[in-house]
Amino acid sequence: MSTDTPSAADQLLLDHAHRRGYDDVTVKMLEVWRSRRLLPGNISGGGLGRGKGSTSRPAPESFDLVLGLARHGGRGKRPHDVALLLFGEGLPVPEPTVRAAFNAAVDALTVPGDDAPDTDPEERLDALADHIADAGLTVTLVPARARRIDEGIARLVRAAGHTWPPPELAALDANPGTPTATPKDAALAAAAAAINGTMSLEDIADLLRAMNPTAAANPIASLVETTRKDVPEFADAVLTDDNQLALGPVRDARDHLRDLAATAPLQDLAQAWKTAEGVRQWALDLCGRVEEELAAGQLGEATLEWMNGRYAMAGLAVLSTLKQRDWPPAQHARDTLVLVYQLGEYRRLDRLVPGCQWHLLATEGLMPPPTRELLQDLISRNAPGAGAGVDVRPAS
Repeated sequence: MSTDTPSAADQLLLDHAHRRGYDDVTVKMLEVWRSRRLLPGNISGGGLGRGKGSTSRPAPESFDLVLGLARHGGRGKRPHDVALLLFGEGLPVPEPTVRAAFNAAVDALTVPGDDAPDTDPEERLDALADHIADAGLTVTLVPARARRIDEGIARLVRAAGHTWPPPELAALDANPGTPTATPKDAALAAAAAAINGTMSLEDIADLLRAMNPTAAANPIASLVETTRKDVPEFADAVLTDDNQLALGPVRDARDHLRDLAATAPLQDLAQAWKTAEGVRQWALDLCGRVEEELAAGQLGEATLEWMNGRYAMAGLAVLSTLKQRDWPPAQHARDTLVLVYQLGEYRRLDRLVPGCQWHLLATEGLMPPPTRELLQDLISRNAPGAGAGVDVRPAS
């Protein structure tokens, strides 16, 4: 029952907030936050006897939560977003609320045809391809900022009398040539991967090439394309019979993420949340540093870092960051779940294929530094000489 007169326990919370400058926190707001399961109820202290009522006290975590809610829980804020922001700050949001917020972030990912999930997968993909073509849906493969940086590097290298990309890369690519995947192809591949939870090596390689369109050769894409020929035992362990990459059970990828939202240890979610934030900050900082070097007309350490990572997972993380100019809590949550999923798949792969050379993940440019830190337990297992990197700058 709503009342303008706070209980003694609620008055303690209000006083706590007011002393710290949040004068607009009211007893009504406490009630709303509790109704949304963002703030725990007060703890009963038992009756006073002789009809004098009962006592209660705030839960210990409520004091910090009230301050966090005062910062983030204003009018019009979505409860799930607020829960995620509080969780990201390390505040003790009730666990069921945290998990519901992560699950809601996954539910927001929709694909045409979700309302008829029992449709034959092939028929659904055919209908999806028609829908993408009719609606003109596309995926941005190379954001404009990344394209400008690539072009600026190429200009400086060529102005110095060198060929860019360096012809030596062609020797590392079994299938050099112009990328053929289009933004519409990428949209269909992404939707199909969400529905099936798998992606063919051919599609993966095509997208890698399309996301680095100025490269005359792409060694990483080539490694993907030749996986079954080069490492057949590894391929047999991680690929389906039709060459689809699916380490886990073949099903809707969103179901995998929902499972993680429901079962992943909160400490793993919290660590991945901070890692996802670190990856974004690193990517934006790298772009800024490279742009400063280009403006000064020189190729420095930031440009080297960009060039080392442009073909690998580090470069993909930069492109993904630049595609998301805004980064709402729900997207942060999805990126977090994907990181937790990837970490789980690395560990699954470690069990499926003993002897993986995990120390190679420490090679400079291969992975974003915050993600590399998350995988240190695997990397440090056999890490002699790891992290040396490859200098792709042309000789002077």
